[in-house]
Amino acid sequence: MSRRITRRQALAASAASLGYLYTAPAFSAEKIAGANGKIYVVGIGIGGKGSSDIDQAASVKDVEIVGLCDVDSEYLASKAKKWPKAKTFSDYRKLFDDSELMKTADAFTVSTPDHNHTTPSILAIRNKKHVYCQKPLTHDVFEAHLMRTEAKKYGVCTQMGNQGSAENGLRRAVELVQAGVLGDVKEVHVWTNRPVWPQAPGVMSRPMSSPVPSYLDWDSWLGVAPERPYAGSGDPKKKRGPYHDFNWRGFWDFGTGAIGDMACHTANMVFRALKLGHPTHLSATASDVNPETCPSSAHVTIQFPARDGLPPVTLNWYEGKKDGQKLVPPSDLVAKAVALDTKKDKNGKLTHNGKLVDSGSILVGSKGICYSPDDYGAEVFFSTGEITNGSSKLETLPTNGRGDGGQKQEWVEAIRAGKPELAYSNFDYAGLLTAAFLLGNVAIRTGKPFHWDGEACKATDLPEAQNYIHREYRKGWDLIGYNTSKG
Repeated sequence: MSRRITRRQALAASAASLGYLYTAPAFSAEKIAGANGKIYVVGIGIGGKGSSDIDQAASVKDVEIVGLCDVDSEYLASKAKKWPKAKTFSDYRKLFDDSELMKTADAFTVSTPDHNHTTPSILAIRNKKHVYCQKPLTHDVFEAHLMRTEAKKYGVCTQMGNQGSAENGLRRAVELVQAGVLGDVKEVHVWTNRPVWPQAPGVMSRPMSSPVPSYLDWDSWLGVAPERPYAGSGDPKKKRGPYHDFNWRGFWDFGTGAIGDMACHTANMVFRALKLGHPTHLSATASDVNPETCPSSAHVTIQFPARDGLPPVTLNWYEGKKDGQKLVPPSDLVAKAVALDTKKDKNGKLTHNGKLVDSGSILVGSKGICYSPDDYGAEVFFSTGEITNGSSKLETLPTNGRGDGGQKQEWVEAIRAGKPELAYSNFDYAGLLTAAFLLGNVAIRTGKPFHWDGEACKATDLPEAQNYIHREYRKGWDLIGYNTSKG
């Protein structure tokens, strides 16, 4: 019989511990499934992307939805019609205090805004529940290390929602790069079409407050974030305002900007193929940097050390526009990459018209380059002649090819087998990926280069970076001892 830890017990124990080296009783990694082989799932954040996440989880055979939590009563009511037996909540703290539900639940999907990913995920993990959490895994660098450490400690099965991980084209590209077709890769370029939401230069100050609509639990929406008044769209017919239900991504208190939102997708193939982990040095140049919203443009440089017989790598990340021009890799490299894209439409014309796509990646090796004109790294053109896509046959990695739904299926299969490693984007991997690129935001916000000690989770030569590596949670919402672990 497993011992359940309530959120209050978790808080009390954590406050007496050393933060993410939480010293609760160790449990063996065991498969958790309900009666008749069913797996009972709770969804936290079920609007927007969370809607498809809970729907896809429910579509897996013998998965049953038993709990639903969302700050928006309209979203909650919609899903409650679909699963009328599921218990409903607007405040996830009350969910974790429901002893009956916590005895029943086996797994959680967490698809809230970025700032609220970590607390419900950690509470679930410490209760030995399996977790599927949307990308980016966390809002802060320290949270990413925490999620990775706790998932391993409790032996639960986890998956981060970067659906390109399930694509056979991405997996085949990983195989080819690791087989050495490009030779030694020392240079990488990744760019994005984000931001596609309000931030600098258009928004650089806090919006005017307005009354909270009746359908929204604003206090729970804020969660761990600092107190601030609600701001609406100004049009009662339009739900989407400056924050809820999508535009939060450009505000530092809630979102992680372009690099946080998209690097877990667009740099995923690169990170996997090159076996990247903790970076050693970061720097950035950015425009319109301000304390309220993410920048209008940024070029982030991330240096990774030699590892596993592979040479050091410099990764360049580009986002936004500067002086009206989109930031992209050097023109000579772009020309070489674009020439590799031979994909044609049904009329025989080049799909991308011989131009660089808005989001993609380029790896530069000693034997050649490869170019992915794809947000998910699911299609890759190699200068050595290989092309990977949905029809790729895999040699060493397991076949999936089912995209977003395939990630949920793989997660459930890992739960049934009691093998966390079967989920390709488990937190052991996803924590490293997320942390590496969230450090880019630290470089943007400080405006200074710094060296990074990944194991210590510390910028060794820039003390002020700590303010952006590990924030304070709002009073009443530090349920996991997070504030006490800030060094």
